[in-house]
Amino acid sequence: MSDSRTEIKMSSKPASKNQTEPIQKRPCCNLFLSIKFFVLCHSLLQLAQLMISGYLKSSISTIEKRFGLSSQTSGLLAAFNEVGNTALIVFVSYFGSRVHRPRLIGFGAVLVSVAGLLMSLPHFIAEPYRYDHIDFDLPQDSASSLCLQSSPPTLALTSASGATTGNSSCALHSEAPQIVVVGLMFLAQTLLGVGAVPIQPFGISYIDDFAHPSNSPLYLGILFAATLIGPGMAYGLGGLMLRFYVDIDRMPEGGISLTPKDPRWVGAWWLGFLVSAGAVTLTALPYFFFPREMPKEDQELGLKKRILPSLDNKGENSLIKVETGNSPDKEKDGEIQIAPDLTVIQFIKTFPQVLLRNLRHPIFLLVVLAQVSMSSMVAGMATFLPKFLERQFSVTASFANLLIGSVSIPAAIVGIVTGGVLVKRFHLGPTRCAALGILGALTCLLLGLPLFFMGCSTHHIANVYAPSTLPENGDFLNCTQLCSCSKSDFNPVCDTSTDTEYVSPCQAGCTGLQGDPGPNQGSVIYTNCSCLISGIRNSSVTSGSCESSCGHLVLPFILLISLGGAVASLTHTPSFMLILRGVKNEDKSLAIGIQFMLLRILAWMPSPVLHGSAIDTACVFWADTCGMRSLCRYYDHDLLRHRFIGLQFFFKLGTLVCFILVYTILYQQEKDAAHSRSHHSSIPQEEKLVLSSEKRSGDSRV
Repeated sequence: MSDSRTEIKMSSKPASKNQTEPIQKRPCCNLFLSIKFFVLCHSLLQLAQLMISGYLKSSISTIEKRFGLSSQTSGLLAAFNEVGNTALIVFVSYFGSRVHRPRLIGFGAVLVSVAGLLMSLPHFIAEPYRYDHIDFDLPQDSASSLCLQSSPPTLALTSASGATTGNSSCALHSEAPQIVVVGLMFLAQTLLGVGAVPIQPFGISYIDDFAHPSNSPLYLGILFAATLIGPGMAYGLGGLMLRFYVDIDRMPEGGISLTPKDPRWVGAWWLGFLVSAGAVTLTALPYFFFPREMPKEDQELGLKKRILPSLDNKGENSLIKVETGNSPDKEKDGEIQIAPDLTVIQFIKTFPQVLLRNLRHPIFLLVVLAQVSMSSMVAGMATFLPKFLERQFSVTASFANLLIGSVSIPAAIVGIVTGGVLVKRFHLGPTRCAALGILGALTCLLLGLPLFFMGCSTHHIANVYAPSTLPENGDFLNCTQLCSCSKSDFNPVCDTSTDTEYVSPCQAGCTGLQGDPGPNQGSVIYTNCSCLISGIRNSSVTSGSCESSCGHLVLPFILLISLGGAVASLTHTPSFMLILRGVKNEDKSLAIGIQFMLLRILAWMPSPVLHGSAIDTACVFWADTCGMRSLCRYYDHDLLRHRFIGLQFFFKLGTLVCFILVYTILYQQEKDAAHSRSHHSSIPQEEKLVLSSEKRSGDSRV
């Protein structure tokens, strides 16, 4: 190892001379020897990679409807990309600069692109979407949901034949493809996590190695800005793609009689994965032409000089010099360190000891737990907030994504930037950083309280959900039994006179429809409905779910959510400063790696599953697919709101408690330090001389 290091050091200067000769002969190669061009390429790659990672969250409710998944399963799917990422992220700190970093970034990006293509593959191998029936032998039109009244003997015969037909349809079209489809998605998510492992760490280290020390913070700031914009673009892409019908490439003859407001509507979720995968592929190509090492940037940017004309000893330059100047040995102060010349086996043996040493540090542990609580809140909100808005306020999936992408994500970006500005502008120390964390967490907690009351109860759904003041009508149940309604039929209609919803026109006893429903027609009127709970015979109902009476609250709700997210984001930079200032210099890089590993294991992996399970407990009507429970059709809105917002409240409270404990410990340490200084100043001059002489003699012995 020493020979290789010497060879690199001896050949560093001549290499720069040799590189200048071919540069003059091939001017086009100058581009790939510029760290500025690398920063541009890496910003675009991170933007595309985070867009493909976040796109699943924007279309989670659509994928649930398309493939009949519960929220718990979809939450597990959303979290599964962290499995591959967590399994390999630790080894990134070991490999460091031992590999061809640009080329490895390129291979990782290609793997991310392949994962995106795999995520869209289920659309092409699955049968066309049936928005009316699970049974493939029945026609897909509005008339197929009408009531066909029959006598009881005929009813039994029809039910038996319908069950036989349904079972054969399930055996041929549903069971095997369902396993393949879900398995492909989980495989794609795993590959997505594995491919993302080298992109950010290797990119940051490559820029820090070859950029001018004063330009490095600016370049990294550009990268982090792209990191923040990526999820917002993912929600914007979801809002755009979900406006198109899922089978836009194989539309049935005569079109469809659905609009995006129909609860059966499924948007083109797969199209966004193709667009994102194409973007990742294009941004990955330049990395195969960057060299393993490039000449170090020797000029400071003019823009940098104008913005930051001078940096004192407390600025970024001093931090870079201190960190690069420290090269810890394998053992220092009797403690094991991560040395750069460890083998893989030695690294695996040494890592747990360094991990335990950092976890025993109270400040580090409490700050990481605060970040785990905050990240759990963010992970659950990012995954299921679009679905929550759809159910609670009767908005389309496209509109919900546009709201989040245009309001919530920019608010979080403003919060993160503001937190960094406050720390730098007021030179906040550890205690004040903890106080800022308390202020942000407490304000976010208070802003979340009104969310418990911003919503409406579920409207009356016949034979599914009835308010306690309105018992079910026995005549209605007897009437619907004569219509031989299929259990798999889902074509909701609304009786606007009583604000009562029926699962299908068949359950409402409707035997006719008004006009010929053409493609993209706004609504269909079903007539001669004889099984309405209102008791009015030969009445009519309108296709689609009953509108929520709380639709006007969606904008105040999203504004409160966004404001709370912006205030919570203020704690982002202070948390990192507490970690960086609370651990030893030689452990800083590893402490950051441990922090991200714990965030993935304790927050980003379990939180979506936990939120999905809580959402499932609020379901009042599950769809029946081949005799098995699949997706939830209707929720108890009050229970859904209380459990979803309550889980968010719990994580906010955990963040606040952790920051209070951090502040208490730091405040006590400051008091003890001040007390020791005052005690030291009260020691007589003679004793000070004796103590200083003893200290010097002890140092000489060492």
